[in-house]
Amino acid sequence: MKCPFCGKLNTRVVDSRPGKIEFEVRRRRECQACTQRFTTYERVEQIPIIIVKKDNRREEFNREKVLTGIKKACEKRAISINQIEETVDTIERDLRETNDREIPSNIVGEKIIDALKQIDDVAYVRFASVYREFKDVDDFIQELKGLISKEDKSAEFNAISDKADD
Repeated sequence: MKCPFCGKLNTRVVDSRPGKIEFEVRRRRECQACTQRFTTYERVEQIPIIIVKKDNRREEFNREKVLTGIKKACEKRAISINQIEETVDTIERDLRETNDREIPSNIVGEKIIDALKQIDDVAYVRFASVYREFKDVDDFIQELKGLISKEDKSAEFNAISDKADD
């Protein structure tokens, strides 16, 4: 493994443990030349998932692309990188579990939107504005009204269930 700090190939594994997702190994490595430590992840190579874009182009599922999109939506929000990575892991696992080799891009987008809706309303609206191609302020207002009405219904339900518990 090449050291990301000095570029030498002389590194050794200091620690190995299972990764966060199935079929992943996390390795702590140390460069013998500069003594810097770094982490690598080893994953089983799986059959690629092909994403069918809106214009019928096909491209291989790119985990980094999903991660980057979610990071941008969550920028300057109180959301940890671990939570973001867990979300991406869940989305990727869900896509693999469908056993479909070709998945329409809108399914991936909706999975991201659903996940962000659970994490943070602002991140959700940011992502939705790009994904759903909001044209003007009215599109934002419509999306926010839907979000607010769902929250109101949820609060209403909680208030009713709290009264029922009394």
